[in-house]
Formats: sequence, C-alpha cells, structure tokens
Amino acid sequence: MLYSAYDFQRSLLAGASAFANMGVEWMQNPVNPLAYTSMGPVLASGLNVFAHASASRGKPAFGLASTVVDGRVVPVREEIALRKPFGQLKHFVREGVEGGPRLLIVAPMSGHYATLLRGTVERMLPGHDVYITDWRDAKMVPLSEGGFDLDDYIDYIVAFLEHIGPGAHILAVCQPAVPCYAAAAIMSAAGNPARPRTLTMMGGPIDTREAPTQVNTVATQRPHSWFEQNVIATVPFYYPGGGRRVYPGFLQLTGFMAMNLGNHMISHWTMFRHLVEGDEESADATKAFYDEYRSVCDMASEFYLQTIDVVFQDHALPKGEMYHRGVRVDPAAITDIALLAVEGERDDISGIGQTKAALTIATRLPDALKKYYLAEKVGHYGIFNGRRWREAIAPVVEGWIAAHDAAHEAV
Repeated sequence: MLYSAYDFQRSLLAGASAFANMGVEWMQNPVNPLAYTSMGPVLASGLNVFAHASASRGKPAFGLASTVVDGRVVPVREEIALRKPFGQLKHFVREGVEGGPRLLIVAPMSGHYATLLRGTVERMLPGHDVYITDWRDAKMVPLSEGGFDLDDYIDYIVAFLEHIGPGAHILAVCQPAVPCYAAAAIMSAAGNPARPRTLTMMGGPIDTREAPTQVNTVATQRPHSWFEQNVIATVPFYYPGGGRRVYPGFLQLTGFMAMNLGNHMISHWTMFRHLVEGDEESADATKAFYDEYRSVCDMASEFYLQTIDVVFQDHALPKGEMYHRGVRVDPAAITDIALLAVEGERDDISGIGQTKAALTIATRLPDALKKYYLAEKVGHYGIFNGRRWREAIAPVVEGWIAAHDAAHEAV
C-alpha cells in the first residue's frame, strides 16, 4: 500500500506541476497585462519553484559527450562493458585516446543513480580510462533474476575488476567503501591478479563507531525488525520487478532531506529570489542540483538490511567479523594495494575517522602504501563534486594513482 500510495501522490503532483508550468508561461506572456506588474515576476517565480519541486523524475543521463585531453577536445561515448541483473559496468570511451590508468569508480547503491557522480567522472576523464558501476533500479529487476545482497555486491566488484584486468584502480564514494574494501581483501587473500593497484575511499563508513553522525544514530537506535517492518515495501505489479521487496528510493530521499530541511528550504528560497531578480543562471544551477538529487531508485531489501546489520550495527569489518560467502574477510590480507582515505571536515554523513579506520585495520600493509587526506571546509557532497573536489581533492587522488603506477613500472 505504501508504494501504491506514493505513486498515486506522484501522479497528482505531476499534474499539478504541469499546470504550474502553464501558469509560469501565462504570467510571462507579453500579451498578459499582469506580466508588467510588480506581482507578475513574483507569481511566475513561485509557480516555477513549485513546478520544479513537484515534477516527476526518471534516470538522468551522464551527458558527457566530450573531454579535453592534452589541450584538445576528444569525443566521449558510453559503452556497456559488462551487464549483470542489478547493475552494469559502464565504460567512458575517449575516442582516439589510448592508455591511461584504468579507473573503476564505484557509485553508491543508496537511493540515487550513478549519475550523482557525474562531476567525479567528468573530472577524472581527461587523465584516466574511466569505468563506473551503473546500478539498476531494483523495481525494474524481475523476480526471476533472484535477489541481491551485500555478498552479491562484493561479487559484482570482483567481476568488474576481473573484466577490466590487472592494474586497475578503484575510487569508492561513500557507501561502497565497505564492499570495495572487502573485495580488495578477498582478492588479496586469493592472490587474484586482477586485485586493484590502489583503492581510494571517500567519505565511507568503514568504522561508524568513530564520530557517529545522525545517519549512524538512526541506523543503530532501532532493531533489525523495525527497519524490516517500517521502511521495506513491495513493488507494485505494474513494474517489471513487481512483488520484489525493496527499500524505496523515495523513503531514503525523504530521510536525507529531513536531516537538512533548513538548508533545503533556504536553497529553494534563494532559487525563488534569483528567479524574481532575473538571475536565470543561478536558478538553473540550483535546479540542476535538485534534478539529480531528487532522481531516486530502489534498492533490494536484502542488500539494505544486511548493510544495516553488518556495517552500522555490528561494525563487522573493523572488528574482523565480516564474512563473505562463509569466509571471513581479513583486512590483514591486504599487503600490496595502496590505500587512500579521504574525508570531509564538515561531512554530516560519514564522520571524521570513519574512513581513516581503513588504514588502521590493514595491519600488514606498509605505511608507504597508506595515505590520509582531510579536505577542509568540505561536506559530504563536496568530497566528490564541486570546486573543492575538482581543485583540491582530485589532484590528491590523481597523484596517488600516478605514484603507484610509476612504482609498479619501476619494479
């Protein structure tokens, strides 16, 4: 009932959004006398903000048609390198450009599409051969494809790395830090030649006992049964994944917006002011952010619930008690993968020290293969997007990758 009720409300709001857009056009029409009054721009701007906030959204496109390599514009095309039921390995092919470090960017499976990392991909494209995990909306996966849990997530990472081949690098943003770290440990223990050369983790919940945030508190103050009974819904029959149990993306989006409701209200008020003042460029920038932020997808219930248990309630990885397919994940097995932990000083999702813990638990990894970087005045989103990501954080990641590629070549 929850899912169907949401879809019904969304359809109503979509209609209201369409009518509001019609109102904007009428209030800005030169033949309308109200357009020349002082209230005309105010009414049009208010309707514009409402229309944008209530519009329905699907999966956004990356839209990265070109990049600049060595001062020249190079066309970029998207290619599906490997397709699996709950996600695909997407490759951004730079036409006419050979070589460069192969970089797997692992996007969060946390209610948003991989396009949330568009800015991350764009910044790394000029100097790297970039791949990304393009996770699928769980409501679009038929029940016949089976389930998807944390073990499956780790298997996908291993499969993607094996497809890319030895010598690749991983950049894990937020939630994937734990399964990527587990995959690195498992591949190291098995001597898998496709294990990554470097693993960069940015704002990841490796050990949520360090500087717990509101997100961590919510995940620990209630038992497993509460999450199963209150945030898990059944996909309606009119979707391909009808009957699948999921954690709906709209619930996660509601939670995240509620955490920072004041900031979101200020953003929309600022957008309204920009529209009234005729500053379309600033208003469009805010709209672009929320177009991405409000585009949400569902995740399989078994993955979500297992993540709550293993990562947030049991702290299994840092305690050495995490298992994959019945085999213990041993952080000490990582002996030759260079680890970079990046944290944001103002991160309200993953507190300071949570990602850094990845370096501590790798007890057999030489210090020369460990690096920590704290990005000052940066929040969670700013770690992987925006000016500070482009100008301060990305150069650190690039330098780490280049240094260890050079060290490998020197051996």
